[in-house]
Amino acid sequence: MQELIKPRYKTKQIHVGNVAVGGDAPISVQSMTFSKTHNIEETKAQLDRLQLAGADIVRLAVLTEEDAKALKILKQSTSLPLIADIHFKYKLALMASEWVDCIRINPGNIGSKEKIKEVVKACKQRKIPIRIGVNGGSLEKEFDVKYGATPKGMVESALYNIKLLEDFDFTDIKISLKASDAPRTIKAYEDLRPLVPYPFHLGVTEAGTLYHSMVKSSMALGNLLMQGIGDTIRCSITGELEEEIKLGKAILRYSGRQKEGITIVSCPTCGRIQADLVSAIKKVESSLSHIKAPLQVSVMGCAVNALGEAKHADIAIAFGNKIGHIIKGGKVLAKYDEKDIVEKFVFEVEKLAKEREMEE
Repeated sequence: MQELIKPRYKTKQIHVGNVAVGGDAPISVQSMTFSKTHNIEETKAQLDRLQLAGADIVRLAVLTEEDAKALKILKQSTSLPLIADIHFKYKLALMASEWVDCIRINPGNIGSKEKIKEVVKACKQRKIPIRIGVNGGSLEKEFDVKYGATPKGMVESALYNIKLLEDFDFTDIKISLKASDAPRTIKAYEDLRPLVPYPFHLGVTEAGTLYHSMVKSSMALGNLLMQGIGDTIRCSITGELEEEIKLGKAILRYSGRQKEGITIVSCPTCGRIQADLVSAIKKVESSLSHIKAPLQVSVMGCAVNALGEAKHADIAIAFGNKIGHIIKGGKVLAKYDEKDIVEKFVFEVEKLAKEREMEE
């Protein structure tokens, strides 16, 4: 299977706070607070939730001077690297640069080259990178008129914005090329990747609520990651925080880019099942969510699928008629009644995880 996953593109490495992005650094998972940034108490609570969920980097919207001033207090209250999201008002970028670890702008909507030069100067002085954020739905007029909201228009916008920064000898850059659907997003990143050396931030913008984002983000990000494209990611979900991190980490894991945590294989429900598989898998998932060791866990519900799939897992349950076997490394470890097996299984998985951690 590993041969289906292409090597990652070698990109310039930058640092967002203490998190390396690009090069051979692990692919980081980001999110964004949805509180008004100047509401320090609410924003701090969201930062805490994201940190507990395992976020690597968090972005905050800066719409006003009040938001920019709040960054000082917020930065002092968290160890998470923070990115300030700025549009149109270059002076907010100058203010925010004093406290954050990265500035996200579209240089094309900041204004004159003198304004862009001031933002670059501030970021250079404080040694923080700039993320160029191109969105398919809000391209600069010249590219929208010529190309429309197409991958070509997104790529041309990105190249234009990159040159604006490079003209001021600034290369601590990362780039995002987000559309609201998977096909355009994939195509834009694919087309730009061989043209520039900078790290890519992957995401589908305006991806919608949990269900819609899970489908779009999995299609686009999974596809790109397996091609070796992507250095940091965000799964945008309307009104969610922890779920963005959970989904991002799952996509990294199932695309083969992150060797951490439990990968679960379980049967589709069908008439052959002779055990309460649905309840069992829910208990297994909730009981093992804390494990960091990379393990493939299988929970299978009938004799047709059970033994074959279980042998390929690190550890598995193979259910029969009101009983189940725990299989470890392809060999039967023990047999238990259905009512007892999940508890016994969780114990064995935790034991195996500790063994794996000691081996590393």
